[in-house]
Amino acid sequence: MFSQKVLLNFRQMAFRPLAYSTTTNQANEVFLERLSGKDEGITLVTMNRPAKKNSLGKVFMNQFREVIDEIKYDPKTRVVVLKSSCDNVFCSGADLKERKTMTQQEATKFVNGLRESFTDIEKLPQPVIAAIDGFALGGGLELALACDIRVASEKAKLGLVETKWALIPGAGGSQRLYRIIGVAKAKELIFTAEIFNGKEAVALGVVNHVVDSDPVDKSLEIARKIIPRGPIAVKLAKLAINLGSQTDITSALTIEQQCYAQIIPTKDRLEGLAAFAEKRDPVYKGE
Repeated sequence: MFSQKVLLNFRQMAFRPLAYSTTTNQANEVFLERLSGKDEGITLVTMNRPAKKNSLGKVFMNQFREVIDEIKYDPKTRVVVLKSSCDNVFCSGADLKERKTMTQQEATKFVNGLRESFTDIEKLPQPVIAAIDGFALGGGLELALACDIRVASEKAKLGLVETKWALIPGAGGSQRLYRIIGVAKAKELIFTAEIFNGKEAVALGVVNHVVDSDPVDKSLEIARKIIPRGPIAVKLAKLAINLGSQTDITSALTIEQQCYAQIIPTKDRLEGLAAFAEKRDPVYKGE
């Protein structure tokens, strides 16, 4: 049972004023942008390291973690779209030149940090949509796999290519890929380090959609469909699926029951019932 002091601290943390100056700096290697107007509630996270093809270096990952930590506690963000500012590149994976300068201990620590950061993406309360245009290789695809929904362009090039360099996917890819497409096919793709395009990715089930244009447009289309839905319900649906998919059906149904129970006392649930009865669109406030 939580003490009153712990609950008070949690509320203060959840609703504290946010300092946006650092994470919205568009000169950063990773920055965020909160959309407004009809797109209010959508937050774009942009990877912006063109000189290194958005490779996962130390500065990049430090800024990435700051952005994710801010979103986690932002009550105004309802959907996140992860995209790239670089032409023909989503994320090229590890910065192997930087990695080469690390000691074994430093490399181990860095890869562990990647795995934890991608798990933080997966655990964000808001849905996260990856807009993949161009290369998403190695750690780049592992990052996309940690998102809830993936949209790729036809020209996208995806693959867990680590075995080509005598490595294995070490930031969650060896575990997330087979949960999405099945064990046998995931083994083939990882063992062979095969690179596949957007059409092949959607056929495999690696991505939800493939488009012949900018995948950000399709990602925003999906985000706009999520925004009007009950934000607490969406968050709890994500939690129920994430936790339930990792366990047996009996335990998963218990998780669903516990998540549903948290919806019962919300004002949003009452607003949904009222809107249904009055034949109007509901207006949810996340309360």
